[in-house]
Amino acid sequence: MSGTKVLVAGASIAGPALAHWLHRRGAEVTVVERASGLRPGGQAVDARGVTKEVIRRMGLDAAVRAARTETAGAYTVDADGTVLETFRADDDGGDGYISEIEILRGDLSRVLHDDTRDAVEYVFGDRIAELIQDADGVDVTFAGGDRRRFDLVVGADGLHSALRAMVFGPHERFVRHLGHVLAFYSVPNEFGLDRWLLDYQEPGRSACLRPIQDATRAMAMFSFTSAGFDVDHRDVEAQKRLLRERVAGLGWLTPRMLAHLDDTPDFYLDQVAQVVMDRWSSGRVALLGDAAFSSSPLSGQGTGLALVGAYLLAGELAAAGWDPAAGFTAYEARMRSFVEANQEIGRLHAHSRDVGGLDAEPDAEWLTEVIERAINGVDLPDYAGVPDSGARITSPSRP
Repeated sequence: MSGTKVLVAGASIAGPALAHWLHRRGAEVTVVERASGLRPGGQAVDARGVTKEVIRRMGLDAAVRAARTETAGAYTVDADGTVLETFRADDDGGDGYISEIEILRGDLSRVLHDDTRDAVEYVFGDRIAELIQDADGVDVTFAGGDRRRFDLVVGADGLHSALRAMVFGPHERFVRHLGHVLAFYSVPNEFGLDRWLLDYQEPGRSACLRPIQDATRAMAMFSFTSAGFDVDHRDVEAQKRLLRERVAGLGWLTPRMLAHLDDTPDFYLDQVAQVVMDRWSSGRVALLGDAAFSSSPLSGQGTGLALVGAYLLAGELAAAGWDPAAGFTAYEARMRSFVEANQEIGRLHAHSRDVGGLDAEPDAEWLTEVIERAINGVDLPDYAGVPDSGARITSPSRP
């Protein structure tokens, strides 16, 4: 066992997934999360292609499948509810528009946390306030006052990563707004939703209802175009006002969905954006998931990038003997093409929503190649010569 001490910022998906693999490779892992606990609900996220193999290697296939939304497929509808197109979850081998493995972000986060909590130190309600790195390690000061030293630090704290801003520079250097805003929140299932997602679109705006495991509830989703975005991502009331303004007059079931806006427990709204960086590491600090390479929700692959990236980052660090320069460089080399393909898919989807469909269909052969690269276009080494403590984390709870 290496005994390498790693601090991971963020306890959503990328952070706990990385903690799983770091622990299996022999590191001592601490995960710090500014929220007081795991955030429930959230957007439905997907696992396609090579991501399913990562989940299998984690030993979590059964747990993830048990927490699926079990969505059967999707209907696009007109303002009267008439079905225009049908997409099934078993299309394209389960890797289509509605994936075979679809799970709420909060439910996947819970599965990953349950898997790691007995062997990984989780610190909720705190954050990194300052870090100073030298040739041998990183001194971290937490907002709560603790000061500790780690060998490596990884930021897995999302699109608005505080660690990225602290180490790499201001958000505007790396965040590319795609001209859309996405909002979602849970509502009572008064719409008769039964395992089928319903999607209504107008040029530049859409409304969607998706089923979740709790059949008495559903997830309402809205998107709209927005050239600028100046609402604080923590100011929920301002976000709700913006949503009401921008979807006013949108047809279909929109008024009934908006009627639950003030009593929902899990409202979320943010810009649809990508993070584009030349490097995902600096010295002994690296980035993972949306903090490093957000492809936007419109790619449908943010979770895949996080899970695959976690596997490769931990594997390459261990294979390099925990040397950050070698490990981080190998991780970036393996991930870069995979990330770029998924960001291309996100941009294409954003453009299609801008104009209510692509104004010029891309070359079919090129598009097929990009989609395949976005789903399966990354090699997963087996890391046969690297320590592995087992298929699941089974260490006893700390006192």
